[in-house]
Amino acid sequence: MTPFTLPVAPARPYLIGMVHLAALPGAPDFAGDLEAVAEAAAADARVLADAGFDAIMVENFHDTPFFKDDLPPETVAALTRCAWAVRQAAPALPLGINALRNDGLSALGIAVAVGARFIRVNVLTGAMLTDQGIIEGCAARLLRRRAALRSDVAVLADVLVKHAAPLGPVDLVQSAQDAVHRGGASALIVSGTGTGAPTDPERVAALRRAVPGTPVVVGSGTTVENLRSLGADACIVGTALKRDGRVDLELARAMVAARG
Repeated sequence: MTPFTLPVAPARPYLIGMVHLAALPGAPDFAGDLEAVAEAAAADARVLADAGFDAIMVENFHDTPFFKDDLPPETVAALTRCAWAVRQAAPALPLGINALRNDGLSALGIAVAVGARFIRVNVLTGAMLTDQGIIEGCAARLLRRRAALRSDVAVLADVLVKHAAPLGPVDLVQSAQDAVHRGGASALIVSGTGTGAPTDPERVAALRRAVPGTPVVVGSGTTVENLRSLGADACIVGTALKRDGRVDLELARAMVAARG
């Protein structure tokens, strides 16, 4: 299989649509029916495919409060089940996995099991202070595990991830360069302060200058109105596509149309 790569400086931003899973078994808000969670995820995936999105990413969005890493077996198994349902619902689109909060090794394992093409890692290098405590980068273990599995799953890494703060003064440019050159990131994600919060285009531009040739992805706050002005190679879109908690076909089509 050809390794997954994001385009750099495309004429139209690459669109990755989010499938936010309902709470999985073991999470406080789990409603008791895993098949219903998987079916809803598959339905959202079909909408994204029908709307013309380029890729899909699945994450255990409603499993709050999150573990820092080392997700319990029931969560990994349930996330795998739902990811497979999404893969079956939209087989033509590259699939990504994000195992919140920062379980890159489980995300990689799930990706290998279901044929996903990329994973998102919130803290690949460095350390961030979060509501889960201090999260440290997992690059050393992750890349060695990927090599051991003979996998070419791409790693999309956040730089100064949302819902977090650095432990001290941190240089955005140096963090980006470390993630790519020392952490092995395939692409970089830059976001606003939280879910749905706007991303500063100046931060996007700064990452472009810091690591030319590495795709830069906007991780939050993409809207129909600002999509073309962000200057990103790709955008991960979730909140702007949702109506009553589900991906809405009209909103998804509007986002695709907005990129031209």
